Amino acid sequence: MKLTVIIPIYNEASTLGILLGRVKEVPIEKEILVVDDGSNVATKEELGRVVTSDINLITHLENKGKGTAIRTALAKATGDVVIIQDADLEYYPEDYESLLRVYVDNDARAVYGVRDLRRRSRLMRWGNQAMTLATNILYGYRLQDMETCYKMIDRELFQSLNLQSRRFEIEAEITAKLLRSGVRIYEAPIQYEHREEGKKLTPWDGVPTLGKLLSCRFWKPT
Repeated sequence: MKLTVIIPIYNEASTLGILLGRVKEVPIEKEILVVDDGSNVATKEELGRVVTSDINLITHLENKGKGTAIRTALAKATGDVVIIQDADLEYYPEDYESLLRVYVDNDARAVYGVRDLRRRSRLMRWGNQAMTLATNILYGYRLQDMETCYKMIDRELFQSLNLQSRRFEIEAEITAKLLRSGVRIYEAPIQYEHREEGKKLTPWDGVPTLGKLLSCRFWKPT
């Protein structure tokens, strides 16, 4: 089973090399799709240094948002299953194997990694809990961590979702469309190291996220 790892990056020069090294070391068959989403000069220089022949680099000439970067890479994915990987070192690629075991053992189509958020700021932790609670109420489900980056999904299913989001609300759209399609989302614990440096997500990003949850629930997704 081949895993496609989608890595959207935007101004990640300080962590990119470490992250790619760790992804490549995971002993499973995989393809790595890196999307440079209009990054700064330092990041482009780092990409030139660390990207090797076993990495597929896709370039956006201007910043289009995380959602657009994911959609660009997803269209090119060829693996049996896809996972999204942030480049800020909060998530551990070493967890791919445990998530894949849950995926295979349960004949799953979607597995989410559940974080321990106790080290996040109270405001961000509450925001995450609020979005997960809203998801559960709107869709009649019992997720623990809707906003997790680690969403491991069957590639053909993922590509069929017809995602539209441009920015961080992509997490809500993915989840909403999976649940509306009747897909069971399995969950498994993952390692998580909260970092403040370079964070792009703000509490205000909860507004479009909630809007996406509502629109996918009450209006037929396109």
